[in-house]
Amino acid sequence: METQELHRGRLIDHIQMVVRDLAASRRFYEAVLQVLGVPIGGTGEDYFWSDELFISSADSRAALGKLTGRHHLAFQARDHAMVDAFYKAGLAAGGTDNGAPGERPYHPGYYAAFLLDPDGNNIEAVHHGAHARSAASVKITF
Repeated sequence: METQELHRGRLIDHIQMVVRDLAASRRFYEAVLQVLGVPIGGTGEDYFWSDELFISSADSRAALGKLTGRHHLAFQARDHAMVDAFYKAGLAAGGTDNGAPGERPYHPGYYAAFLLDPDGNNIEAVHHGAHARSAASVKITF
């Protein structure tokens, strides 16, 4: 990593994942997002969303009938306990272990856990160690 100054909320506007089993994915994501303190923002017959993440079934008009394939998404966690809770909740909601909570060699203080969601996407929760945030989140109003 070339810099230790990270900015969040300025690169990705939204991510869409198209899944095989929407109900299984919703159970998984509701469980892990709840422990991360991020609510589900909305639902429909063939989709649900939370902040920048939009998940739909293949028969959704937005999906064009195709699954999106395997992704790696990393969610921000407030502390080690939140990473641990993410891992436990995700396993209980149908996720598969892909790396138990612990320190990683990516940079000093990097503490993460990895789960495979029901579609095999590699979903991570990470706490970057002691740091200061300029804001809790970016708020956009229209």
